[in-house]
Amino acid sequence: MSERSAVSRRPRGEPRRLLLDAARELFARQDYRGTTTREIAQAAGVTEHLLFRHFGSKAALFREALVLPFTGFVEEFGRTWQSVVPEETKEEELTEHFVGQLYDVFVQHQGLFLTLMAAEALSEEEKTEAGIAEIGQALSLLGQISAEGMNLRGLRSNHPDLPAHSTVAMIAGMAALRSTIFGPKPPPRAVIVDELIQAILHGFLHRQG
Repeated sequence: MSERSAVSRRPRGEPRRLLLDAARELFARQDYRGTTTREIAQAAGVTEHLLFRHFGSKAALFREALVLPFTGFVEEFGRTWQSVVPEETKEEELTEHFVGQLYDVFVQHQGLFLTLMAAEALSEEEKTEAGIAEIGQALSLLGQISAEGMNLRGLRSNHPDLPAHSTVAMIAGMAALRSTIFGPKPPPRAVIVDELIQAILHGFLHRQG
């Protein structure tokens, strides 16, 4: 049976899912520039032609596999924030929602963190095509939420967006480096997430006005 016949008999949507899974795995090991479309197609068990038919380019595949999960989470959290009634919302619950879901995004899409670390080596065209610029827009939204949160608590800062950016960096670092930090047996997810929550709440709630 030819590869063409085997591919054509896969369930609808299966090649796309295989390509996304393979891309996430390879980008996590080799970052954006170090990964080729041929390698992704081979890892997915499909033809390179099929990759281009589904996604058009490596950049578009990277954006869908790694960037959209992050920006989608930020957009969802932005909607959650807009619906918050301060008097009826527990800070701990909102923080748990944010930290837990963002930690999972970075664990499941480690290639995003790896590529962001090397983003300075990418051209502006590459950053735009791969959606890296959208990461900056999402971080700006989190910065606005941070500033609004500080204002609600009567806190002042020359850099009101910095708490949000520091929080994202801390969560991303823990997700990316947990094996290096803890070895082959890291603490359970719930323990790591709770530690991050406590660190974030302690730093925020004890900030001087």
